[in-house]
Amino acid sequence: MRILFFSTPVRQRLMPMVPLARALRRHGHAVAFSTAAEAACWLEPEGFEVLPSGPDAHQLTAEVARRLGSDILFSSDKDLTAELFAGARVDLMADEALERAQRWAPDLIVCEDRDFVGPLVATALRVPSVVVVAGLVPEAEELGALAAAVRSRYVARGLQPPARVPAGDRLLDLCPPGLQREGGRPSADRLAPRAEPLVDVQGAATSRPAHDGRPGVLVGLDAAAGASLTLSQVLRALSALDVDVMVVAGERAKDLGAGPGQVRWCSRFPAGDWEGVRAVVHSGDRETTLAAAARGVPAVVVAQSPGQEEWAARLAAAGAGIALPAGSADPTRVATAVGSLLSDSRFSQGASRLRADIDAMPDATQVARELVAWASAFSRCQ
Repeated sequence: MRILFFSTPVRQRLMPMVPLARALRRHGHAVAFSTAAEAACWLEPEGFEVLPSGPDAHQLTAEVARRLGSDILFSSDKDLTAELFAGARVDLMADEALERAQRWAPDLIVCEDRDFVGPLVATALRVPSVVVVAGLVPEAEELGALAAAVRSRYVARGLQPPARVPAGDRLLDLCPPGLQREGGRPSADRLAPRAEPLVDVQGAATSRPAHDGRPGVLVGLDAAAGASLTLSQVLRALSALDVDVMVVAGERAKDLGAGPGQVRWCSRFPAGDWEGVRAVVHSGDRETTLAAAARGVPAVVVAQSPGQEEWAARLAAAGAGIALPAGSADPTRVATAVGSLLSDSRFSQGASRLRADIDAMPDATQVARELVAWASAFSRCQ
């Protein structure tokens, strides 16, 4: 079978589909990605074929600014989102992507939920499509704006517009049940595969603490946390606790040398080395949230954006973490919150429930088999 993936050129949206693409390829299926050329740097090291089409991020935002003019500063979030993903990007990419897809001849199209080109191409080619929702589904008002924006793009090409968004014949919902908003999932034919966070250590640690029975704390905060929450201040506050600390320091890790006390530097959140980690401090991105949840580790979240705030709120609602608004967070509050995670068993119990949720979800190999069987049956019925 030939499976063509579609994605916006955003790593956080593209990479959650890679485990499924790997599994399909391991089963002998042909896999390719249709996205902007700038995303090839994430896919080509994996050996995936890339069909470059559509605008890069700068071209797309420039086009949206041109269309909205001065209104871009005053447009609602839902209007900007609709024009960005379901309007301008479809206009700039759909015809080129359709032409390349026709030559590639897919049997199945898989796309992430902010890609509105893939479902349109699937409709034009009369092949089944699957939408991958990697995060929290937007509110109904935003979904309505997206559906309204993309409708005219279908009609202009003589195609039947989708009745709802996310579109597609099936939905792959990567969000664990324990982190979902009540009533927040679409009614599409839904499959809930296990999210497989693509996080790892790149670059050797220069100082690794010996745990000696002390709990480990993994720290990774966005630079946007601001001067009131510098890394050195957080480490100083955490030094009052009897803990070992591993700090995610990006590309600076190899230059930082040994940290204060029991500190290990690494460039990214680790994929496998979580031995002794009992709490995480992070900014609330999807990847880190799920990486910690998959290992049953509670977190203190200092969110920097509305999307991160939503993840933080869902984690706190699940009893698996503490959310600290960025503006009110200070090093002492962070350390106090970490102390609460370590001393109050309710947080570890909440995180363990999330881990059980995730463990019960089918992995990429199981989902790949089911999708291929479903797509084959779908095609026979056409």
